Amino acid sequence: MKPILKVQNLSKDFIKSLDLVAKGLNRIGQNYKEEVVHAVDDVNFSIFKGEIVGVVGESGCGKSTLGRMVAGILRPSTGSVEFDSSQANNEEIPSALRTQMIFQDPMESLNARHTVGEILEEPFLIHGIGNAQTRRQSVSKLLDTVGLPGRSASRYPFEFSGGQRQRIGIARAIALKPELIICDEPVSALDVSIQSQILNLLMELQKEFNLAYLFIAHDLAVVKHISDRVAIMYLGKIVEQASSNEIYHRPFHPYTQSLISAIPIPDPHHSATRILLKGDVPSPISPPPGCAFHTRCPKASESCQRDVPILKTVAPEHIAACHFAEAP
Repeated sequence: MKPILKVQNLSKDFIKSLDLVAKGLNRIGQNYKEEVVHAVDDVNFSIFKGEIVGVVGESGCGKSTLGRMVAGILRPSTGSVEFDSSQANNEEIPSALRTQMIFQDPMESLNARHTVGEILEEPFLIHGIGNAQTRRQSVSKLLDTVGLPGRSASRYPFEFSGGQRQRIGIARAIALKPELIICDEPVSALDVSIQSQILNLLMELQKEFNLAYLFIAHDLAVVKHISDRVAIMYLGKIVEQASSNEIYHRPFHPYTQSLISAIPIPDPHHSATRILLKGDVPSPISPPPGCAFHTRCPKASESCQRDVPILKTVAPEHIAACHFAEAP
């Protein structure tokens, strides 16, 4: 089966200017110093129709930047994000009609000056879909789909709870019937009691509309619950990728093993051995040579400090980037 999305050698660098005047380090003719932040570095993966791919990693590892490049919000520095043209019946379909995004903070992503009806009608207006009557019907149907009453259309975002606002964000994302939705930590800003409701809604919509998700999160338990495949990111790179069941039961990369060991187990009689990492995540401005993880890895050797590991097959449909990848 051919993937609907193929990401190849995707990288994103940001230029960070340091104001030397503010730091008292001004030199004549040298007011600014530029540094390059390597947010995403040579990422490759594919997503198939109806599949949920989870992306996991610590804060600052490049997950959200990756999602925004796939959604077309950010332009990559190098590499490509390609949709399968055969899915479009040989016609060029705008990426906005094929990909949508659900953001982490529903309050920040919704226009506080617009009613919910205006927010949900906007995608149809931008793409010239339907007339006023059909758009109102579409808005009403979207609200019903995400479990909100029709009267919600006349209310403003601040009148809703966090979970209800995220339902509005989800309704907006599915309005144009996309093939792929990027979920950028869609439940991390919600109460635990509400998280399961939103996750169940996402899974119901995925089955109903045969959607594909790129599900970004830092909560490994959530990703395990919802994902078919999981990619682990560290300092802008994917360091391991496999099916959800495989990666949680047989992680090969030391970083993945540490993350898995941190998942709380609701059993007072179970004693898990926590793998603690030393040090902090290196700066993406000046990543360490060789393997970026070697400064914190308990298995690091001289070769790790010198040679960059490549993603290699360590088990069927399981890849990892480590010189000493082995199952626990």
